Amino acid sequence: MILNMSSDIYYSIKAPSQGLYKEKGSRFISFAHPVSEQEEIKLILEKIRKEHHEARHHCFAWMTGHDRLNWRVSDDGEPSGTGGRPVLGQINSFGLTNILIVVTRYFGGTLLGVSGLINAYRTAAADAIKHAEIRECLLQHYYEITYPYDAMNQVMKVLKEESITQSDHSFDLVCRILLNFRASSQERIITRLSRIEGLSCNYLETR
Repeated sequence: MILNMSSDIYYSIKAPSQGLYKEKGSRFISFAHPVSEQEEIKLILEKIRKEHHEARHHCFAWMTGHDRLNWRVSDDGEPSGTGGRPVLGQINSFGLTNILIVVTRYFGGTLLGVSGLINAYRTAAADAIKHAEIRECLLQHYYEITYPYDAMNQVMKVLKEESITQSDHSFDLVCRILLNFRASSQERIITRLSRIEGLSCNYLETR
């Protein structure tokens, strides 16, 4: 399986961060978290809701996957489109993925109106991102290779020259290694390995 990709770089945040926006007595506290799985997202949401149980709303947006195709928004009781969408807009503006942003609102007694809410949630989300360290991530392909023991020197030559990360070795009459390498080098590496007699490549995943 060879993916045709224009880029193997994507961006996320390195660690949780927090932001704040105040408007007419209301406080909008924003929490940004690096995430990769929906179960992880669920646990973080539950924790924030528990810690801020007196807050009126917990609007959020999340996005996962290097292709930025998995996402969800929630207005959590605010007028439709005023909470989650502005938060997602900031995730898109910074070109991030594998991120959850929750904006918790403590109501100050004065209605802000649709435009006021959109601005508040957008600004709070942006503040959390600005306080985060954005990191560049390299898309990696993971493979399992098997090959006869007498092909060891040929295999190791390729792995060394291509600086391929190895794990979970098993050396016997038939050897097995788990590999991962940068997506942009996939075609070249698989072509080189495939030239080794008796070697079999099994694609596992991309992340």
